[in-house]
Amino acid sequence: MAELDQTAANDTLDALQQRGAAFLGTRHAILGGAMSWVSERHLVSAISNAGGFGVIACGAMPPALLEKEIEATKALTDKPFGVNLITMHPQLDELVQVCIRQQVGHVVFAGGIPSGAHIKAAKDGGAKVVAFAPALVLAKRLVKFGADALVIEGSEAGGHIGPVSLTVLAQEILPHITDVPVFVAGGIGRGEAMLGYLEMGAAGVQLGTRFAAASESIAHENFKKAFIRAAARDALPSVQLDERFPVIPVRGLINEGTKRFMRHQAEVVQKFQSGELDKAAAQLEIEHFWAGALRRAVIDGDVETGSVMAGQSVGMVTSVQPVAEIIAALRAQALAALVARGTGA
Repeated sequence: MAELDQTAANDTLDALQQRGAAFLGTRHAILGGAMSWVSERHLVSAISNAGGFGVIACGAMPPALLEKEIEATKALTDKPFGVNLITMHPQLDELVQVCIRQQVGHVVFAGGIPSGAHIKAAKDGGAKVVAFAPALVLAKRLVKFGADALVIEGSEAGGHIGPVSLTVLAQEILPHITDVPVFVAGGIGRGEAMLGYLEMGAAGVQLGTRFAAASESIAHENFKKAFIRAAARDALPSVQLDERFPVIPVRGLINEGTKRFMRHQAEVVQKFQSGELDKAAAQLEIEHFWAGALRRAVIDGDVETGSVMAGQSVGMVTSVQPVAEIIAALRAQALAALVARGTGA
């Protein structure tokens, strides 16, 4: 009977993932979150080779560097992968053209709502367009603009975050957006959670934090060890000290750098109040505090003063594992949950 249950569970899970997997062209409807300095050729190709969908984080790369990264990734995998482009990048037009020239199958626009023109340019060039939707009204707008799929990312995620949790976003958006596949992201660390969102109508899931500490990730050993030591409560958003000087919330592990940032904000506000700095200069000084801090943490291993971006699922990172093991564990956990409740029995 257990064998029958297992077979039925496999069929059920495959059916739940079918739409997302077909859209991505992959075995599993699992995207790798695009993480600057981390989501490069090695991790991206490992995710794709393991049956998931790797995504290159373009970040601040100039077009020529992105082109090299795409070519280097192609040399490591013949499986589908995508490229994540930041909508605020000053050379976004050229980056879209690089993706078209390199015949990238999927372009993921992040960091803002892409224009209809950029969506059209990517689609006309043969790519499928994925966009992030932080609210239902924006999700509807993006679908109208021509987005082929959406990602809804909750505040549990690492890095730059919005104010709403995935549990709420999923309830607000999944029942109403059915024309295109919707992938969910933020705080997902186990297969049972993946299964739950698939059953709610998600086409698939996106994971970043779990993959950041994978053995194929080029992140420094110190960075990975910090993930293994951390609990969910250690991954907190950056705090804004004064509403006159907005701070874009970034979720990461609390360290000496985050404490210094609080002191830095207080000092800058004091300089503004004393007339030493005008408002624009003060804002710039606050924003520049973290310049290069993510690279220091990921590449140089400075996890004390660097920016150790991590989602709340970091508490579920207990060891450095190969990507294939992480994906296999997610699937096994989802299947075990289905079998436990007698699916197909």
